[in-house]
Amino acid sequence: MTIAIIGHHARRRQAELLAAGLSAHLIMDEMGLGALRAHRRALQWCAGQPDRCIVMEDDALPIAGFLPMAGWWLDRFPEDLISFYLGTGRPPQWQRTIAHMLRNADEMQLSYIALPQLLHGVCYSVPADKVAALLAAMPTNRPADYAVGDAWRQVGRRPVIYPVRSLVDHHDGPSVEKHRDGQARTEVRRAWRLASTGASMEDCA
Repeated sequence: MTIAIIGHHARRRQAELLAAGLSAHLIMDEMGLGALRAHRRALQWCAGQPDRCIVMEDDALPIAGFLPMAGWWLDRFPEDLISFYLGTGRPPQWQRTIAHMLRNADEMQLSYIALPQLLHGVCYSVPADKVAALLAAMPTNRPADYAVGDAWRQVGRRPVIYPVRSLVDHHDGPSVEKHRDGQARTEVRRAWRLASTGASMEDCA
């Protein structure tokens, strides 16, 4: 398992600290060319790696024990796109569905939910043998998270797996992305639920 960190030049120090803490490969958006291009660069790097990769943005806040817990989920779902962050606020049209599915997961004692779209680019992992095909299928006119999710529907033909308790939180600071919809991101963008620091693998099951 390897990790690619996507950093924006305005958050260079934050990105460097995150990459150093995870022994990750850092990909910097030096010119402010946008999240979609940065995610493509990260996935292109991942396509050349022998192991499965995790793509993480510089405003991700991994829990203590992130690496072994992420490895456990990747072993559990080797053929699936996994998002290690499920967030509040954005996208607003999905929040009611997320709340409903989390309640159902509680009732059925499930540790994950499955959704048809990648809703966040904060932290996710694509199966290694699907990265090249996903890159080829990614649209060029969508936000980065939706572009990855749209391509996954074509390539993977499986839903996106979201642990009920996210392995990363989101540092909800000012956005550096120029969003196509022109809307300010004023909602609280944090994890719905966060895995307990030092939780055992049995707690994830």
